[in-house]
Amino acid sequence: VQLVESGGGLVQPGGSLRLSCVASGFTFSMYSMSWYRQAPGKARELVAAITSRSGSTYYADSVKGRVTISRDNSKNTMDLQMNSLKPEDTAVYYCNALLGGSTWYAHPKYDDWGQGTQVTVSS
Repeated sequence: VQLVESGGGLVQPGGSLRLSCVASGFTFSMYSMSWYRQAPGKARELVAAITSRSGSTYYADSVKGRVTISRDNSKNTMDLQMNSLKPEDTAVYYCNALLGGSTWYAHPKYDDWGQGTQVTVSS
């Protein structure tokens, strides 16, 4: 299994970034997918999630209305469009598949989180 994130960078408050995740080694189209982030000194937290066929999405309250998650099952890719970025969005962002279940977005599937992509929001 390989999950490779990209698209991070340094952006001013109010700016935008589009993060991408390329997945391999598993049947991408069968799994709900997620974006998590981890800020320095804080626990990793779920940012957004999307079901296998994009029928449902989930957004954390902290990003709702500012980010949009999408996926392309033909390319095994998932994106996170982030707008109106705030300093508190600064973190390393990771993608992961989800285990599913009654709370479909709650449980990441893979323990190996990969390298992530750094997002820094600062003036």
